[in-house]
Amino acid sequence: MEVLCREFWHANQEGSGSLLAATISPIAPPSYLNRLDAIYHDTNAASISKDISYSLTKTAHAAIQYPNPEITSWTEIYSAYWYAIGAILAAEHTTTRPDWTKVYEAWKDVANTVIKGYSSGVLEAWTLPVLYTVGKHLRSFAIKADEHARASGTDASFNAGGLQDDIAGDFGKNEKLEDAARVINRMFTLCISDRAPLEESRKWGLYYITNLLFKTYFKLNSIGLSKNILRALSASRTDMPTLDSFPRSHIVTFKYYVGVIQFLEEDYAQAEENLTSAWHMCHRSATRNIELILTYLIPTLLLTRQQLPSPRLLSPYPRLGALFAPLTLAIRIGSLSAFDTALAEGEHEFVKRRIYLTLERGRDICLRNLLRQVYLAGDLDEEGKRNTRIYVKDFAAAIRLGEAGGSAGNMDVEMDDSGSGSGSAGENNDEVECLVANMIYKNLMKGYISRERGIVVLSKTGAFPGTGI
Repeated sequence: MEVLCREFWHANQEGSGSLLAATISPIAPPSYLNRLDAIYHDTNAASISKDISYSLTKTAHAAIQYPNPEITSWTEIYSAYWYAIGAILAAEHTTTRPDWTKVYEAWKDVANTVIKGYSSGVLEAWTLPVLYTVGKHLRSFAIKADEHARASGTDASFNAGGLQDDIAGDFGKNEKLEDAARVINRMFTLCISDRAPLEESRKWGLYYITNLLFKTYFKLNSIGLSKNILRALSASRTDMPTLDSFPRSHIVTFKYYVGVIQFLEEDYAQAEENLTSAWHMCHRSATRNIELILTYLIPTLLLTRQQLPSPRLLSPYPRLGALFAPLTLAIRIGSLSAFDTALAEGEHEFVKRRIYLTLERGRDICLRNLLRQVYLAGDLDEEGKRNTRIYVKDFAAAIRLGEAGGSAGNMDVEMDDSGSGSGSAGENNDEVECLVANMIYKNLMKGYISRERGIVVLSKTGAFPGTGI
């Protein structure tokens, strides 16, 4: 156990939680690819606990002597880690399908021994990265174990009796991840319930574990459970350090998930605040994280500010460009046909990212821009001001043209002496009036409808709020 103990004492001498966490990493570093093999083959199951305890207390590298409770705790942790290494190596070296279920169960034992060490007060707050590493890989192994279970057809017996139509199709498919969520929730309780002074408190690990829980709940499609975590955080806020005291990476991830939760609850004002904050705080080189934030921030700004993403914003992110550029162009030119086509073509991705329904509301902005083009295409009066009285028939013609793939900007709108619009009367005027009334209600247009005369009277100032018209 020389390798493990040398790393352990070096981490303690440096007082580095990240170095200590690296001692129980299930992934060998690039500089020492045979690390896991070296640790596993240095002892055996009969003497693992004895060898670790002896090495921790008697090794020549032990410049710091620890009381017995801490040696005992680390002996249990490293013993569980040794068994987990065996399961990992067996999975990696098998010639058949790796059994990640055994790896998960072994790593769960590591997690439980680490939780025990913190619960007993043996492990100090500076070692919190150990908790992070254990929780992160517990989730990863749980996902692999569930994938292994599905691939092995372990749930096939449930469908063998012809009851497949009576049983939920996803029954048990995330069994290990659900179990991992319960273990990570224990880690959350471990942090939030700590009553030690702040400088020695496990509360400093709270937002990392919270983010890990959010990530797990989202994977399980159990986003409602995240609100329980937010309520617990809110109730304990007076006993916690301020949010800006935590590492920036923890804050960015937390604000992202809170923003997404608010987005899904249609609290778009709060979602905008948190997602915008996460976007500004996120490191510019973290392109994947920025993409995730913008995936929800762009639809949010579309609804809250009627703001479209610029080509300059989307250009560094090709995937976002492919998602949003067609919709953005359709809204900008007011083409209802192009909007419907872009929404239909991107439906799979939009639904998968849970933004379809929000983007669908962008059709109102597209319609607003279409009606705005009708207004801009009208004649000027003797004072050089635009005519604020638009016939419903003109709007109807524009909507018909927009749904056919055209643009109202290419439509010649003229008024004859009788006041009848040149647009076709084929469109149902009652339906168009309803659409216009909806635009006015949503403050996308300012004015009123005169049904007796069949016209829309627009405001002389700010007829289309937020557009400069």
